[in-house]
Amino acid sequence: MPELPEVEVTRRAIAQVAQGRVIDAAEFRVPRLRWDVPADLSRTLTGRRIERVERRGKYLLMECADALQPHGWLLVHLGMSGSFTVVAADTPLRKHDHADLRLGDRVLRYHDPRRFGSIDWLPVATLAECEAHPLLAGLGVEPLSDSFTAELLWQRTRGRRVAIKQALLAGHIVVGVGNIYCSEALYRAGIHPAMPAQRLSRERAVRLVLAIRETLTEAIAAGGSSLRDFVSGEQEMGYFQVNARVYDRAGEACRGCGNTIRKLLQGQRATYYCSVCQKR
Repeated sequence: MPELPEVEVTRRAIAQVAQGRVIDAAEFRVPRLRWDVPADLSRTLTGRRIERVERRGKYLLMECADALQPHGWLLVHLGMSGSFTVVAADTPLRKHDHADLRLGDRVLRYHDPRRFGSIDWLPVATLAECEAHPLLAGLGVEPLSDSFTAELLWQRTRGRRVAIKQALLAGHIVVGVGNIYCSEALYRAGIHPAMPAQRLSRERAVRLVLAIRETLTEAIAAGGSSLRDFVSGEQEMGYFQVNARVYDRAGEACRGCGNTIRKLLQGQRATYYCSVCQKR
């Protein structure tokens, strides 16, 4: 599933091409992805100018303006297998290319083999109003923002018996720290993934916040991770996973101490860790 780094890489690529451009035509080839695509969305978008492209957690938000129509935002989630890429207008369609936004000689193309993503229209004026939408309202803080502090993390893990990795993945404390990046950040912070969240000390919280920031920043710079379907907005593969310290390295030697990397399942997701470097 595309996580925060992959969505941020996509956002940057789309913003570079789309901001300030008018949507000449919009085409949606399926009536439903994870949820129904608004029936009149093609008509709603055509003729509007994309003012900016933002991200909230793993959601893309495109501000679309028109002097003669109410303001609004296009809300897109890539789901399990989605990608949103910039292609030439004459690029042939592939199977599972479900939506196009034509911008002159370029097209923003949504591709989603499993159709677990979503495309919706929010008829509101501001980003703050978008964040009141039920899909966004319960999200935690952005991990690369000033709001994500060690004190906040420590406070929000009090009384939480669930494993620290599960608490981070849930997205209510902090958004976008997906499975790969969570394993990597916990390793960098020296924290065992099965440690109860309530046992996180203030000292460890400082290390963990720093590790999450560093991991996500490096992942964005690497174009994200391409394990199955993900390609960036520029149709490039991400390569963060190539240099992962623990993820998908079960049975290999830890790069820190030489101990064997182990694997365990948490909530049906694979977790990788070093039992020497990461103490409970």
